[in-house]
Amino acid sequence: MKKIQIAKPYILDEDIKNVVEVLKSGQLALGPKLKEFEDKFAKYVGVKYACAVSSGTAALHLGVRALGLKAGDEVITTPFSFVSSANCLIYEDVKPIFVDIEEVTFNIDPKLVEKAITKRTKAILPVHIFGQSAEMDPIFKIAKKYKLKILEDACESLGAKYEGKMVGITGDIGTFAFYPNKQMTTGEGGMIVTNSKKLYELCDSMRNQGRANTKDWLLHERLGYNYRMDDMSAALGITQLKKLNWMIEQKRKIASWYDKELKNIPGIEVPRIGLNRTHSYFVYVIRVKQGKRNLLMNKLTKKGIQTKPYLPAIHLQPFMKELFGFKRGDYPITERISEETLALPLYIGLKKKDIEFIVKEIKYELDS
Repeated sequence: MKKIQIAKPYILDEDIKNVVEVLKSGQLALGPKLKEFEDKFAKYVGVKYACAVSSGTAALHLGVRALGLKAGDEVITTPFSFVSSANCLIYEDVKPIFVDIEEVTFNIDPKLVEKAITKRTKAILPVHIFGQSAEMDPIFKIAKKYKLKILEDACESLGAKYEGKMVGITGDIGTFAFYPNKQMTTGEGGMIVTNSKKLYELCDSMRNQGRANTKDWLLHERLGYNYRMDDMSAALGITQLKKLNWMIEQKRKIASWYDKELKNIPGIEVPRIGLNRTHSYFVYVIRVKQGKRNLLMNKLTKKGIQTKPYLPAIHLQPFMKELFGFKRGDYPITERISEETLALPLYIGLKKKDIEFIVKEIKYELDS
């Protein structure tokens, strides 16, 4: 039986060689590869400062702390995301205030943001979902009007653009992630970006146990964490970044094959791209209507085609309901989308015939 997994990283000999060079050097942490990766990443996205960390979640957490968000504060965000975008707030006893999403792009709905603002609101945390930017212009206008900070979660959308600008670079702080299924990988890993020297220096210190920017290794001037990125990961990041634009284009080509093959199948809706936005395809997510998502997923699994439901609604996670009393019906668009969305296999190496096979099986299972 043909087996097609949902994702895999694209690793070449140059990636392996660069990592091996670090291993042979003996300097596995806080070495030259880290700074090189940060400088090249900052140049790629178009910011002054980049701070590499151990994960996208670590990047978000340090972003929350660097912006001075604290217990009792509220941050407006989306319930349709990976859970870490809300967890990073809860770590600091900051309350996530959810608003529902756009039906078309699955991103936070800007029209609902202003209504959710209270005296305790201190920031907005938009999540650029699946590889596509949120609609940022109205969010920036609201933030400016109410003097709110913006922490961008671009962990799924490296390389995507909104009105010609890279996502993640126009808020106070932006965050990215490099898990193996992302647009590029460092194994685990993440990046904080900002144009503020003060915010950069705070994040740089906090990722490294709160150490002072001096030669005294054991001087800690603030609470910090072990959120550093090692040099092997940074070395992989350097070579991955070199081919990032090409890798994104390859995924876009595969997505176009899916679009063409799926567009006329009743009950299936392909991804839609919002106005003035580009898509960098972290995942390729379809909507399966008429309550058939789980049935289709199970049938495809039996045919050797791996898929995943993307994403469960955050507010309906058991611990979120316990903490905040959320219930079904609170965010109806998110709940509906969450029950219909399905990620299909997407990685470099998939051939057009693979896509045709996957779609043929989808059509067969929906018809049977």
